[in-house]
Amino acid sequence: MAMTADRVRLITKARVVVVKVGTQVLADESGRLSSERIATLAEQIDRLAKGGRRVILVSSGAIGAGVGRLKLSARPTELPGLQACAAVGQPYLMTAWESAFGPLGMPTAQILLNAADFDNRSRYLNMRNTLASLFEMGCVPIINENDTTSVAEIKFGDNDRLAALVAGLIQADLLVLLSGVDGLFDGDPRVDQSASRVSWVDDIDSVLGLAQATKSRLGTGGMRSKLKAASLAVRSGTHVWLADGGMDGVLNKLGAGEDVGTVFPARLGGAMPAWKRWLGFSTRPQGSLILDAGASRAVREQGKSLLPIGIAGVKGHFGKGAAISLVDDAGVEFGRGLSNFSSGELEKIKGLRTEQIHKVAGPVAYDEAVHRDNLVLTGEGDSPA
Repeated sequence: MAMTADRVRLITKARVVVVKVGTQVLADESGRLSSERIATLAEQIDRLAKGGRRVILVSSGAIGAGVGRLKLSARPTELPGLQACAAVGQPYLMTAWESAFGPLGMPTAQILLNAADFDNRSRYLNMRNTLASLFEMGCVPIINENDTTSVAEIKFGDNDRLAALVAGLIQADLLVLLSGVDGLFDGDPRVDQSASRVSWVDDIDSVLGLAQATKSRLGTGGMRSKLKAASLAVRSGTHVWLADGGMDGVLNKLGAGEDVGTVFPARLGGAMPAWKRWLGFSTRPQGSLILDAGASRAVREQGKSLLPIGIAGVKGHFGKGAAISLVDDAGVEFGRGLSNFSSGELEKIKGLRTEQIHKVAGPVAYDEAVHRDNLVLTGEGDSPA
């Protein structure tokens, strides 16, 4: 296949790569893991690593492997059954990866996460420090959701989102999503033989409507989840490459810059600082502030801090320093920040000028509800600063 200069440049510059492998790639229809497929992918990841890159593997497959090991006729639909399958399948999954990487001289390290690990700043930094140490020791970190203990409130939803959050955590240059489809198509290739692959997408927002909310029999994520994860990653400064994990030598083709799959380049402006990646895209907001049109324009277009006078509404209950969403008067989130006031305090001072605030609440520590230094524009990048 033809090579393109843009693809070659993208992989050549990538020093930190996150590779996410879906259940559909690793398991057959019975749910059993394919040792041959895992060994092939391990060899390709080893080649990327030996090319001077740090590689993290986000591997699905625990529940699917558990279904196969327990000889179940179908994937369970209730949470306890899914958690039981994950408990059975996770050690089997890790054993398969260790058996594949071991002969290559690459030790593996298991890391199981849930969404709450990304909410707490200290735990977030501890994760990053652990991953850095594993890299220094020559390990391949293998990450999966902790399905055995996750409940709805702390689940990622699927490993596509988890992989995008991990990419933000380590400031990855490239996120590779390997699924059962060779990238994004302008139609459903399963029913439309004329559907063609989209090779390069500069504006991911323009193609979100192409995805259907489908999923494989064993996996949890369809194309829609992959595009949402890709959108999260490109907005925080990471390139994304979506490709068919079952294609022969798929990661080798990536390394050669071949025209396979779909590339979503990161938004212009370069990589976002780690602190702002966490605030804008990793931690979950505890509430939201609804801004009037003037305040939305000042924050979005003029790089201003948010003053109480521009707040039209407060949703949720949160304390000082909480991460909150910034929402325009149409109900669309466009930013996130750290609140200088509790939700109760903001209810009292919203819509007031500074001199009015002093009359109502007395002396306050801050004039700003959210200072620009603690604010990230999630919909349109973080510019102007």
